[in-house]
Amino acid sequence: MVRVAVTETIPESPTRPGFRAKAKGYVQLTKPRVIELLLITTVPVMILAERGIPNLWLVLATLVGGTLSAGSANAFNMWFDRDIDRVMSRTATRPLVTGVLSPREALVFSWVTGALSVAFLWVTTNWVAAVLAAGAIAFYVLVYTMWLKRRTPQNIVWGGIAGCMPVLIGWAAVTGTLSWEALILFGVVFLWTPPHYWPLSMRYREDYRAAGVPMLAVVRSETVVALQSVLYAWATVACSLLLIPIAPMGIVYTVVAGAAGVWFVVEAHRLYGKAIRGGETRPMRLFHGSISYLSLVFIAVGVDPLLYFPLA
Repeated sequence: MVRVAVTETIPESPTRPGFRAKAKGYVQLTKPRVIELLLITTVPVMILAERGIPNLWLVLATLVGGTLSAGSANAFNMWFDRDIDRVMSRTATRPLVTGVLSPREALVFSWVTGALSVAFLWVTTNWVAAVLAAGAIAFYVLVYTMWLKRRTPQNIVWGGIAGCMPVLIGWAAVTGTLSWEALILFGVVFLWTPPHYWPLSMRYREDYRAAGVPMLAVVRSETVVALQSVLYAWATVACSLLLIPIAPMGIVYTVVAGAAGVWFVVEAHRLYGKAIRGGETRPMRLFHGSISYLSLVFIAVGVDPLLYFPLA
C-alpha cells in the first residue's frame, strides 16, 4: 500500500476569489479536456446505433447528461487527490491546490452534478443510460481513484473502464439496450487507454514518484512501458477491426480504421525502438498521436453509416 502524508493546509490568498475565479475553478474541477475526448466517442456511436442521424434532442440530452456525469467523476477525483496534486507540478494549478475552491465546495459540487446527471439521463433518455452513468461515476471514484490508483501499476488498465462508459451510454440512449457493436467499441477504448496514458506517465514520471503513485513508468523501465504500449496498441487495432464484420461496417470505416491503426502501431513501435536504444524517447508524441487515432476511428464510426457502401 502506498500512502502520501501531506498537510491539508490550503494556501492563503491575498483576496477572496471572486465570481469569475470561482466559476473557472468549478469548470477546472470537471477536467473539460478529458470530457471533450470522452464526448468524441458518444455521438458517432449514437449514429451507428441509429444507422442514421438520431433525434437531435436525444443527442443533446445525452451529451449534457454525459458531461455532467464525467464532470462529477472528475471532480470527485480532484477532491480525493488534492493531497498528491500539491506535490505534482502538473497539477499544481488545480483549484483545490490554489485555494480557489475549498474541499467542501468541491465535494458538494461533485455530489450535485453526479445526482443531476443520473436524474437528467433517466428523464430525457432511458433508465439504462442513467444506470450506466451512475456506474461510471462509482467505478471511477471508488475503484480507480480510491483503490487502484495508489496501489498498483495496473491502475490505468482497469481504471480505464470508466472512460469507456460513454460508448455504452450513447448506444443505450438510442436503443435502450446493449449489443456486440457497443461492446466492441467499449473494448477499443479500453485497450486504447494504456498506450494513451502510459506515455504521459513517462513524461511526468518524477511527479508520480514524488507523489508515491506507482504508475507503470515509476516502477518499471522505459523499455517495459514502451513494450506494453506496443502490445496494447496492437490489441486496440485488432479490436477495432472486429467491428467490420459484426456491425457490419463499410469501406469508409474499414479504410480509416486500417490506416489509422497502422499509424498508431508504428508510433508505438517508434517509442519502443527509442527506449531500447536508450536515447530521448519523446513519449508525448505517442500520447498526442493516440488522441488523433481515436478521433479518426470514431469519426469513421459516425460517417460510415451515413455513406454506407457494402464491401461485398
